[in-house]
Amino acid sequence: MKRIAIAGLLLLALVAWFQLDLGQYLTLDALKAQQTAIDGYYCANPLLVTAAFFAIYVALTALSVPGAVILTLAAGAIFGVATGTLVVSFASTIGATLAFLASRYLFRDAVQARFSARLRAVNEGVARDGAFYLFSLRLVPAFPFFLVNLAMGLTPIRTWTYYWVSQLGMLLGTVVYVNAGTQLARIETLSDIASPGLLASFTALGLLPWIGKWIMAAVKRRRVYARWQRPARFDRNLVVIGAGAAGLVSSLIGATVKAKVTLVEAAKMGGDCLNYGCVPSKALIKSARIADGMRHADRYGLQAADPRFSFKAVIKRIHEVIATIEPHDSVERYTGLGVEVVKGHARIVDPWTVEITAADGTRQRLTTRSIIIAAGAEPLVPELPGLAESGYLTSDTLWEAFAQLDTMPRRIVVLGGGPIGCELAQAFGRLGAAVTQIERDERLLPREDADVAALARTAQESAGVTVLTGHAAVRVENGDERRLIVAGPDGEAAIAFDALIVAIGRKPRLTGYGLEELGIETRGTVVTDEYLATLYPNIFAAGDVAGPYQFTHTASHQAWFASVNALFGQFWRFKADYRVIPWTTFIDPEVARVGLNEQEATEKGIPHEVTVFPLQRLDRAVVESATAGFVKVLTPPGKDRILGVTIVGDHAGELLAEYVLAMKHGLGLNKILATIHTYPTMAEANKFAAGEWKKKHAPERLLNLVERYHAWRRR
Repeated sequence: MKRIAIAGLLLLALVAWFQLDLGQYLTLDALKAQQTAIDGYYCANPLLVTAAFFAIYVALTALSVPGAVILTLAAGAIFGVATGTLVVSFASTIGATLAFLASRYLFRDAVQARFSARLRAVNEGVARDGAFYLFSLRLVPAFPFFLVNLAMGLTPIRTWTYYWVSQLGMLLGTVVYVNAGTQLARIETLSDIASPGLLASFTALGLLPWIGKWIMAAVKRRRVYARWQRPARFDRNLVVIGAGAAGLVSSLIGATVKAKVTLVEAAKMGGDCLNYGCVPSKALIKSARIADGMRHADRYGLQAADPRFSFKAVIKRIHEVIATIEPHDSVERYTGLGVEVVKGHARIVDPWTVEITAADGTRQRLTTRSIIIAAGAEPLVPELPGLAESGYLTSDTLWEAFAQLDTMPRRIVVLGGGPIGCELAQAFGRLGAAVTQIERDERLLPREDADVAALARTAQESAGVTVLTGHAAVRVENGDERRLIVAGPDGEAAIAFDALIVAIGRKPRLTGYGLEELGIETRGTVVTDEYLATLYPNIFAAGDVAGPYQFTHTASHQAWFASVNALFGQFWRFKADYRVIPWTTFIDPEVARVGLNEQEATEKGIPHEVTVFPLQRLDRAVVESATAGFVKVLTPPGKDRILGVTIVGDHAGELLAEYVLAMKHGLGLNKILATIHTYPTMAEANKFAAGEWKKKHAPERLLNLVERYHAWRRR
C-alpha cells in the first residue's frame, strides 16, 4: 500500500506538470525573457533565491521531468561558474539519487522476482563493475539521465556508490553547461552547446574507464607471461589434454572450425564415462532391473521366478556394451574428423608448450596458441587404516576386477550413500548379493530433499540392501575374514565382506601435468574465471577438473565455452552458463532434478511454494505398477515461474527434460499446462503437476462471479 501511495503521488505530480503546462517556464526563450527579473531577485535575496533554485532543481530531477538543461544554464546566468557549478552539482546528484531510490523502492523487487534468471548476469556485472558502467553513462549525454536513474535503481548497486559516481561523472557536463549559461545572450538554440563535436568528446570520455580497464588487463597479462619465452610461431591452434567428454567435445569443435587441434590421452579414449562410469553402470543397472522384474513378476499377473544367471555373462555384456559404444569416441573416428590424436602423458611446459611422453618413453613437444585442460576426475579414497591392504575396489577398478570372477561376491559392502554408491548398491542387491551400504550422513542422497532420501532408502531396502546411515568407516581389519569397522549411534560394529567398493565421490585430477610449475591455482578444482580461463588467458579448463559439477553433460557444455573462448576469445568471449543444470541418480525409481529443491531454497532464504503431484494418481504409472514417486515443482509465491523440479519415478531423467527446456527459455507452468501430452504416458505427470499449481491459484473471486452469472442464467 505504501508503494501504491507513493507511486500515486508521483504520477499525480507528473500529470499536474503536463496538465498545467509548467514546462513552458523551462524553455530557452522563457529564461532569456525572465533573466533580468531573476537577477534582481537574486541581488535582493541571494540566500533565498539560491535555496529555492536548489530545491526546484532537486524536485524536478527527482521527478524526472524535462528541464534540467535549462535550469543548468540558468545557474550559470544567475550565480556564475563557481557557485552555479556547486549548486547544480549537488542538486542534480541529490535529485538523481532520489529518483534512483524511488525506482528501487517501487519496482526493483517486482522486476528482480519476475526476471531473476535473465537479470542474474546483469546483477553480477553491476556488482563487479557497476561504478564503471555508471561513470561511463554519466559522461555521455546521449544517454538520458532520467533513464539511467530508473534503470540503475533496479540493480544491486549500493546507494553511496551511485551517489558519488554520479556526482563525479556529471561534473564535467555540469561545468560545460553552467559556463554556457554565463553567455546566455549568445545562445540561440541548445544545439549551440550540445554540438556533435562536444557530444563525441563526451562519448570518448565515457569510454576512458573501459580503455583504462583494458590497459590494466593487458598489463596484468603481460606480467603473467613475463617469465616465459613466447614461441615465434605455433605448431597448433589448440592442444586438448584428456579425451573424456570435455576433451572430445573441445577437440571436435576446434576441428569443425578448421583449427589445427591435437588431443592427448594417456589412458582410454572416452574417459571415465565410457569406460568406468555412466556406460558400464547403466548396463549393470539394466541387468539388475530385469532380474528384479523376474523376481517380482507376480505384480503383473505372471509367475515369479528366482533369476538364474551367470555373473560372468553379466559382466561380459557390460564390456560388450562398452565395446559397442567405443567407436563413437575412438582414435579412428576423431582422426577422420580432423583431430590429431596422440596417445601419451601430457605435461604443460610453459603457457604455449605441451610435452607428450609416449608409452615407449619417446617425447615430443608441441607449441600451441591455446590449451584446454580436460583431465577429468578419479575416485576419492579415504585415508582409512587397513584399506590399502584390503583389496578394495572403486567405480574405476571393479569392472576389470569382476570380469576375472566366475561368481559374484556373496557379501558386498558399498561405502558411500551418494548417487554412485546408491546405484551400485541397488544393482548388486537386485542381482542377489548381500549388500550393506554405509553412509556417514543421516540419510542417503544428502543433497536431495528429505522425502526424496526417504524414497531412495525404501528402494534400496526393497532391493535387499542393508542401509546404515549415520555410520562412519573407522578401519578395515584384514584377517582370515576381512571386516569393515564402522562407528554409529550404538558404537562400533564389524561388517564382513567379500568385496568392498569405495564410492564416496570423485576428485579432479590436479597433479602430474604441470599446473604446479606454472603456478596455476587449484582449490579442489582448477581455478578458472567465468570464461573458464586459468591464470593464463590462453589456458582453459573444462569438465570434472574445472567443476563445479561432475556430470558428463556439463563437461560437454563447458567444452563449448572453453573451446570457443580459446579459439576466438580475442574477438569475443562467452561466460559459462550454469543456470539450468539437470542431473539424475539412476536407482529405481530414478531421482532427477533441475534447479532448486526445497532444502536449497530454504538454506538460501529464497521465497517459494511447493506443488507436488504423486505418481499414484497417474494412469500410466498405475498400469506399469510404478506408482512410487512424485513430481515436485518449486515456484515463487503466486507465480508460475519454475525455480526447480525434482522428479522421483520411472524414467524420471526423461521426464525432467520438459522442465529443463521450460526453465532454459523462461516458460512457466501455464505453458506446460497448455501443452498437449499423449495419453497415457508418464510425461502427463508434468502437465498434471502444472494443473495442481493452477488449482491452488484459481481466481476464486472471478469464479464466484461466474457462478452467480450461471445461476442468473438458469432463472
